[in-house]
Amino acid sequence: MIELGDPTRLGATARAGGVNFALFSETASDVELCLFDSSGGETQRLRLPGQHNGVWHGFVPGLQAGQRYGYRVHGEWQPQGGAWFNPHKLLIDPYARLLTGDFTWHSALFALAPDSVGKDTPAMDTRDSAPYLPRSVVTEASTPIAKRPLRRWRDTVIYETNVRGYTMRHPALNDAERGKFAGLSNGAIVDALRSLGITAIELLPVHAFVDEQFLGDKGLANAWGYNTLNFFAPMNRYAGDAPLDEFRHMVQALHDANIEVILDVVYNHTAEGGYGGPNLSFRGIDNMSYYRVMPEQRGAYINDTGTGNTINADHPAVQQLVVDSLKYWARDMGVDGFRFDLAPILGRKFTGFNTDHPLLHKITTDGVLRHCKLIAEPWDIGPGGYQLGQFPPTWSEWNDRYRDALRQYWRGDDRQAPALARRLHGSADIFEAGQREPRASVNFITSHDGFTLRDLVSYSKPHNLANGEDNRDGHQHNYSDNHGAEGPTTDRDINAIRARQQRNLLAALLFSQGTPMLLAGDEIGHTQHGNNNAYAQDNDTTWIDWEHADLDLREDVQRLLELRAQTPLLRQSRYRHGQTTNAKGLRSIEWLAPSGSELHGLDWHHVRAMTLLLVATDEDDTAPHAAIALVMNPTEHTKTFTLPVVADSGQWHIAYHSTSSAPEFAKTELTLPDKALTLLRWH
Repeated sequence: MIELGDPTRLGATARAGGVNFALFSETASDVELCLFDSSGGETQRLRLPGQHNGVWHGFVPGLQAGQRYGYRVHGEWQPQGGAWFNPHKLLIDPYARLLTGDFTWHSALFALAPDSVGKDTPAMDTRDSAPYLPRSVVTEASTPIAKRPLRRWRDTVIYETNVRGYTMRHPALNDAERGKFAGLSNGAIVDALRSLGITAIELLPVHAFVDEQFLGDKGLANAWGYNTLNFFAPMNRYAGDAPLDEFRHMVQALHDANIEVILDVVYNHTAEGGYGGPNLSFRGIDNMSYYRVMPEQRGAYINDTGTGNTINADHPAVQQLVVDSLKYWARDMGVDGFRFDLAPILGRKFTGFNTDHPLLHKITTDGVLRHCKLIAEPWDIGPGGYQLGQFPPTWSEWNDRYRDALRQYWRGDDRQAPALARRLHGSADIFEAGQREPRASVNFITSHDGFTLRDLVSYSKPHNLANGEDNRDGHQHNYSDNHGAEGPTTDRDINAIRARQQRNLLAALLFSQGTPMLLAGDEIGHTQHGNNNAYAQDNDTTWIDWEHADLDLREDVQRLLELRAQTPLLRQSRYRHGQTTNAKGLRSIEWLAPSGSELHGLDWHHVRAMTLLLVATDEDDTAPHAAIALVMNPTEHTKTFTLPVVADSGQWHIAYHSTSSAPEFAKTELTLPDKALTLLRWH
């Protein structure tokens, strides 16, 4: 028995007396609700009796939370015209909060008959796909998580990691916790994160995803998760018997430690791929609403993501799906922010990227989401896809120009001082004209995509053979340096310079204006053995090696984070341009040559070693430090630096040095060896 339902509540909603089901498909001719028992067997098919503004709906009395279900959607079969309706294929509810059962690659998942691929009149595959697809599950309504850290942006330090990679090899965890949300809830993990000094943990995708078929054929698995199957359900691989409860418990444990949780989300494409891909959910429900297709050739997908399909951000139903998903994770699951993979997709019209796109506007202004941290990866591979600096004012953005500038400067490349200066300053040249603050620049040296920090200073080229692509994959412009030997070495001098370079890069990152992001494992010297595209390495390559942790490096990172937290001049909420001066006539920001003279004009063409001077003025609340000096020597020679006298009282004190022993220092004269950095504070 089924009755008319409520079309305003998309998904499956348990309420008194039964469950309401609602599914959007404006081009379907009929929708069947399929009910399953706990063993996976289909027990009943019910036609949804109502249809209102493209939403099919029905209410089934007697059902309750825990019910397993899926959909079979009827309509036109015309793949070359963009219509992929095939009722032989079970489909996952886009609004399902939970999935159960395994996903198994099988030819029955594909809507096209195997022998008709590429033919002018493709035939429909009539095999049932249900045995190979997870079931959607009706869930109870959850109580919103109210207690949150609510960290200010200027105080934020992001720590990017992966649920599985971070916990699989940690010695404090038991087998039931390894690779799971429960592992990140463990007190030893939480205490370690808190003691390190980070304020936010950014998790690689936790939405339910699929291992790509070609990886399975090679005996590999997706270690990163950028192949989303559903935008509401958590990935079961990361949980035990109660994924929703385990995720919420993880969030609460991190919140109790005053650590925010940011999710990396992939609203730009799905696991269904391009033409001829499997019918798993969106394609079989309403292909031309959910995906962008060519206007004159609707059977062909626009591929601005490089994965075969692109979400149609122009469609109101897709906009609602994205916003509803974000609000669910923020309100019900306690998430504090989101990093949007290939974010220009969310602002794309057929005419190109538009910062005023309705979807971006809805995300930015929503009453629930306006309190969340919003971070864009500001590029995709479509026309005009590089949009660094172009997102709405309340957003922050990954800054790859920061990454490249710091890598090149510390590698010793010529004429990198101007670029470095702009990046340490907070990239005002990119963000200030749009009325953005320094925090808009998410600064990073390394991320999940690329070399780890240790590998950045140990390898000159990628070593990606394990990925099965003949070492042709991954970034080719890494600006890395092996310092004399490719990979591990017993040479003490090489290892010493590598250790110093890691500290130079980390210190420069944490002493820059903007929002710093650390890659998990860099603080203990984790290596991926030169693999700079380890997306397919769900194994010891990406699982952090806690057994061989560089604890001395971790102590240095902990000290760097303490210094950042203790020194307001290092984390300003506005750009400094030197218009104000202190009592000694020193401007609020100055760049100095080693001689102590201010850099001007042509000086920037040949200078390499230099000092960044930040001076407190009457406009600042920077006690107890009246000034800081970041002294940098990327050259291969020892350099002597002269520092100014900042005030009538006080003196310079070394707060941090990247060298194994303190550099020579007397009053205003500092001697730095090659490839070294020092931070001094005046008090």
